[in-house]
Amino acid sequence: MDRFKEKGKQMIWPLDIIILSIVIICGIAAISIKDLLGAAIIFGAYSFMMCLLWSAMGAVDVAFTEASVGAGVSTVFFVAAVFRTTRRTKD
Repeated sequence: MDRFKEKGKQMIWPLDIIILSIVIICGIAAISIKDLLGAAIIFGAYSFMMCLLWSAMGAVDVAFTEASVGAGVSTVFFVAAVFRTTRRTKD
């Protein structure tokens, strides 16, 4: 008996692979981008994609925490911190 089909939950593998690919792309982009505001926004997208991945795996409580803290509060704090800093060079 397959454990994912027991309670009516069935994993959608192509959707999980697509979300995981977007998570990896967002992670690499967030650490390689030079613009701080862009990095903060990509980090928010990364957190939102992780929220979708957690909910697809059935961990709704972790997904809710990731959405509220990771994609919500942290992104707002990062963007606010970027706006409160000044740029020294014109790279």
